[in-house]
Amino acid sequence: MTQPSDADESDAPTCPACAMANVYPDGDSFICADCAHEWPQAAAEVANAEHADDGVIRDVNGAPLADGDDVVLIKSLKVKGSSAVLKQGTKIRNIRLVGGDHEVDCKVDGTGMLLKACYLRKS
Repeated sequence: MTQPSDADESDAPTCPACAMANVYPDGDSFICADCAHEWPQAAAEVANAEHADDGVIRDVNGAPLADGDDVVLIKSLKVKGSSAVLKQGTKIRNIRLVGGDHEVDCKVDGTGMLLKACYLRKS
């Protein structure tokens, strides 16, 4: 029995539905183990070629983000270290892009937050 190589796992993209990296190939498709979303491998290759690591921070739909943009949350998010929840559809104004794992610095209801761009849609 052969084990899958590390190259196979690194070639798999993140899921376009939930943005998680727990994706595996199955025939001509990719399947996300977290949300069970399936999509063809050809579409993933086109998306990767269009948005190759060009250093531009993009929202969930692939639109480039810039300082001062307004965005909307596409998913309800729990605030770490608190019992608060940021509701899906919350509009966030005047974002600021920063480096690191969480690319977007903003204020939600007067509280400073760092968010990942994969949970935001440009409005």
